[in-house]
Amino acid sequence: MKYRKLGASDLRVSEISLGSWLTFGVGVERERARACIDKAFDLGVNFIDTANVYGRGAAETFLGEALAGRARDSYVLATKAFFPMSETDKGLSRVQILKQIDASLARLRVDHVDLYQCHRYDPATPLAETMEALSEVVRQGKARHIGFSEWSPAQIEAAFATPGVERFVSSQPQYSLLWRRPEEKVIPLCAAKGVSQIVWSPLAQGVLSGKYPPGAASPADSRATSETMGVMMQTWLTQPVLEAVQNLKPIAREAGCTLSQFALAWVLREPNVASAIVGVSRPAQLEENAAASSLTIDPALFARAETVVAGVERGA
Repeated sequence: MKYRKLGASDLRVSEISLGSWLTFGVGVERERARACIDKAFDLGVNFIDTANVYGRGAAETFLGEALAGRARDSYVLATKAFFPMSETDKGLSRVQILKQIDASLARLRVDHVDLYQCHRYDPATPLAETMEALSEVVRQGKARHIGFSEWSPAQIEAAFATPGVERFVSSQPQYSLLWRRPEEKVIPLCAAKGVSQIVWSPLAQGVLSGKYPPGAASPADSRATSETMGVMMQTWLTQPVLEAVQNLKPIAREAGCTLSQFALAWVLREPNVASAIVGVSRPAQLEENAAASSLTIDPALFARAETVVAGVERGA
């Protein structure tokens, strides 16, 4: 496993990190999920990403149990806030940020997280209030650094223009061979500001594994057929997308790796990406994905892959 510096912070994170959206505490049974955590440590994965809203606290609660007993400095822990935890608990007001960080720490059974992230931008709260509250969390020692997910360039610029507050060190966008929007503005802006990308859905909800053949039923044990995990990926399961992905397989074979590994290595070719977050339901999946960190792939193969998927759009 290789490691990269996270923005302007002092954190070094594994190039492949472990996510918990739709999986831990929700879609994956407990013993298998715990086996995934153990495998992550065996493979050198040191970065774990979660959020308060995942399973309405269930993912954080599971991680608190699974990480108990491990040395706190043996992993980098990130969580997020913004989405509703109840009818009244939502957003990024000072009251909510201070309330939600305490609730997350209690569920995670730690006294601090390494990275506290705004899960989205909150248009209902003045940006200065949000930034000052995040800074208070850092000053209190409850988070070492702060980040954001899916903010626009204008919102990022405004945050950095806010005086007297902590600076973001991470951005968490959706980014993959099939979703390249951050490249145009977000990645260049972040690179100039000392902000790294920690990428969600680098395999397009698993579609870039190549296991979903066009015109055929999805495998019975796959995410697509899961009631809890499959609901968010249906827009990827279109004929044009699935056909394009199948056409990537010969390129991955030429690179000497699986399609999942190739797609992750493609994400990691971008210097501003610190880590690609993967969600897994089995230890073997994590082992396959982690191997992408050690790959050296001819950039010409990446260019061919980009041509194959150019213009392919996900469904509505």
